Amino acid sequence: MSNPRAGKVAERIHQIIARRLDKGLRDPRLGFVTITEVRVTGDLQNASVFYTVYGDATTQSETAAALKAATGMLRSEVGKQLGTRLTPTLEFLHDELPASADHMNELLAEAKRRDDAARELAVGANYAGEADPYEKPRSEAEAAEDDLDDDADDELDDDFDEEDEDGLDEEDLEEDEERA
Repeated sequence: MSNPRAGKVAERIHQIIARRLDKGLRDPRLGFVTITEVRVTGDLQNASVFYTVYGDATTQSETAAALKAATGMLRSEVGKQLGTRLTPTLEFLHDELPASADHMNELLAEAKRRDDAARELAVGANYAGEADPYEKPRSEAEAAEDDLDDDADDELDDDFDEEDEDGLDEEDLEEDEERA
């Protein structure tokens, strides 16, 4: 959070609500709830309370209804203990992070299984081409031989530059002009 005061207020709200839920509410629909995070807006007017619930989808939906019903009482409790001029409104949001983390762990486990399977296939495999297709640094003798070849190529290029498109050099052109 960019506002340090909002961070402190969020931490205090987290503690107040967690303590109150630990004491218990008189609602039988309330499951095993853990407050994971509280975020407060910069103007300290609204607080988003993220929670997780241990149990199946029915337990989660019943707990959401119980928290919604207890929001006024919990806000009143926060207002008494917080000691600020205004008490922020509370909004309870189911935290999807644990479910996302479980899904991510499943994906990582699947990737590991596939890597292991690929390693097993590679044990007896042969290369499709050369074992090492990358260019190696040349020895000095090979480099010197290539330089000699380049010099010879340059001389041939110089001879070709003197010829025109028909393949005739300047001397042949002069002889053709004298005949004409």
